Amino acid sequence: MAISFDKALGVHQHTMLIRSQRAEILASNIANADTPGYKAKDIDFGRALSAAKTAQQSGNQMTRTNERHISGGTRLTNSDELFRNPNQTDTGDGNSVDIQVERNLYVQNALEYQASLNFLGGKFKSLKKALGGGQGA
Repeated sequence: MAISFDKALGVHQHTMLIRSQRAEILASNIANADTPGYKAKDIDFGRALSAAKTAQQSGNQMTRTNERHISGGTRLTNSDELFRNPNQTDTGDGNSVDIQVERNLYVQNALEYQASLNFLGGKFKSLKKALGGGQGA
């Protein structure tokens, strides 16, 4: 009997990828905090996760944009990135990044990523134990 990692891991593999991609977006916001005209971006995690689940169920694969890219996995499209409504008034340079908000969101995302990583580690430990016939891990 073959083990399906998609079934065993569920959506948790996708949550890690989405959180990783969100970390990139938030880091970009922080890096561009002083760039005139830069608009803070974020993703709708729920919508991105729904899209990943739909792609997993329908067997869709991500599109390769270069022949050297590895196929498979989940990647957000530009349509999943949203501009954030600014919390502060325009400072005159058109930049909508609030550095404190971005840092807080980055830390929260990092904690949620770590929780997903710990959860997946437990799943792999359980699979390893099951494959070992109940032997200690």
